[in-house]
Amino acid sequence: MMRYLDRYSFPEDIKKLSSDELGLLSYDIRDFLLENIPKTGGHLASNLGVVELSIALVRSFDFPTDKIIWDVGHQSYVYKILTGRKDGFSSLRMLNGLSGFPKRDESCFDFMDSGHASNSLSVAYGMAKARDLKGGSEHIVCVTGDGAFTGGELYEGLNNAGASKSKLILILNDNEMSITRSRGAFANHLGKLRLSDTYLGLKKEVKERLSGLPGDSGRALTRAIGSVKDSVKYLLLDGATLFEELGFTYIGPIDGHNISSLLEALETAKRAEGPVLIHCLTVKGKGFKDAEEHPEEYHGISKRSPYAAQEKSQEGKSYSEIFGEKLTELSVKDESICAITAAMTDGTGLKLFQKTLPERFYDVGIAEEHAVSFAAGLALSGMRPVVAIYSTFLQRAYDQMLMDVCMQNLPVVFAIDRAGIVGEDGPTHHGNFDLSYLSSMPNLTVLAPKDGSELEAMLEFALSRKGPVAIRYPKGKSIKNAGSVKAAEIGLGSETIIQGRDAELWALGSMFEKAEKAVEILKERRPELSIGLINPRFVKPIDSEALIASAKRTKNIISIEDNVIAGGFGSDLRSFLAYVGADGEGFARLSSIGWPNKFIEQGSQAELFERYRLDAAGLAERIEKIII
Repeated sequence: MMRYLDRYSFPEDIKKLSSDELGLLSYDIRDFLLENIPKTGGHLASNLGVVELSIALVRSFDFPTDKIIWDVGHQSYVYKILTGRKDGFSSLRMLNGLSGFPKRDESCFDFMDSGHASNSLSVAYGMAKARDLKGGSEHIVCVTGDGAFTGGELYEGLNNAGASKSKLILILNDNEMSITRSRGAFANHLGKLRLSDTYLGLKKEVKERLSGLPGDSGRALTRAIGSVKDSVKYLLLDGATLFEELGFTYIGPIDGHNISSLLEALETAKRAEGPVLIHCLTVKGKGFKDAEEHPEEYHGISKRSPYAAQEKSQEGKSYSEIFGEKLTELSVKDESICAITAAMTDGTGLKLFQKTLPERFYDVGIAEEHAVSFAAGLALSGMRPVVAIYSTFLQRAYDQMLMDVCMQNLPVVFAIDRAGIVGEDGPTHHGNFDLSYLSSMPNLTVLAPKDGSELEAMLEFALSRKGPVAIRYPKGKSIKNAGSVKAAEIGLGSETIIQGRDAELWALGSMFEKAEKAVEILKERRPELSIGLINPRFVKPIDSEALIASAKRTKNIISIEDNVIAGGFGSDLRSFLAYVGADGEGFARLSSIGWPNKFIEQGSQAELFERYRLDAAGLAERIEKIII
């Protein structure tokens, strides 16, 4: 039987479908997602949860004349399908393929590149004000939720958009989740709103009875009971009026899987004046039992069967797992150590810590700025907080790191996961900028392990320091985890593996293994060359003695890093050598290899390293050209 997805042309034909056909379309879409996402990997549970909402949005609005902003953007797959991109799903998240997030250069139906949370309302408000200034009439829609309401920028947007009275429609996709369960007072507040059927039923009944009264009687009674109605709101909703006091007309809670209810709410919102908030209750993973029961396991999946929980390779542990196990081990012995994450308990390897030491574990939700300032408060009071955040998301807390932690020289440890290129999630998720902003922060020590053993030792070393320390490590398995490294060895600085007459490679962190292979390739290709290899360990402070010694004994120093070259590790080496006068005649020439100063596209890690000649073979070619 031909699917509705194949029978019609979207988005044009969606307005032709009957209510029953829209319902059948939702089944088609879920089947399509379950069939196709496991082939490429991607965000499954969140998209299963917004099928009906996406159908209602495309049915109700006239995109691209009307505009829509998807918060985070990982929940936009259904919207992509309904705006003519179904056939591109065979290349979802692949090199040169369909993005897993909204992208302006992909479709005229995407209005903003997104990938981080809680900023959508501010963007939508800006678009609404621009429309007003130009005298336009298009609708501006913002879909948030799926954890974004735990982020502080969302409240800044609520405050300003509500006060302006500018017309826009904010849709809260309330599924009680981000990746793990949403945390905090606002999540609890939404929980109360979900139980507000008593008030909503009472409101409907009163409205119907008043409308049946003759003449002006109904209007008079409506005015007379106005204050009573407000009191009932506070009593029964315990805060739905929070949104109304901020200037939003509140609609809901409504069933986010009932297309008729959604369409009715959207049409009401379109007629309203000023900003409107529609509160939709959805189930993350809707329609697929395993995903409904374990949405965190099916939030983002790799290529696999959709009917099996996320499989974990038995070949080695990930850096995240090594970090989590070591931190738990150290924390059992030291009661001052606390762990903080921003809605990434599993992703950062802290699940064991949470289970073992729940009283010292804090998941603050998608609120990185708060996480860092909260850590500063813990440190000021004698605790040893460890903040585990993905590199790309730590960018959001730059000011808090600089002012609240580094300026006061507080003993906070930053465990920076997913540093460098992460792969298929693309430019919004690559962590290849952190060295460029971390190295300029006074008092901050910055470390990069070449393998899992060094990560363990660096964590122990960091927790012995009196000031802030950042440890950045990549996504994926530990390349080596043989032998043990002591914290005291880390404190000694860099590790010189081989000295070289023609060149010495300062290969940082995860790039050490690739550089090591490149040296082997060059040994076979050009056996007359003498190439050394150094594991820097420290990004900041630079091991000055080792660097000056290297500059004196070799012809070329070549820095290799999984970071943009602009402001990165190589830039710091060059600045230091110039400062001490070791960059002229009689000293080594310094060259830097890293990512170009651009936003790197999506693709597997292996594909991207090969494309930019940062894999072992590419490094060997580039090193040879530098030397020769």
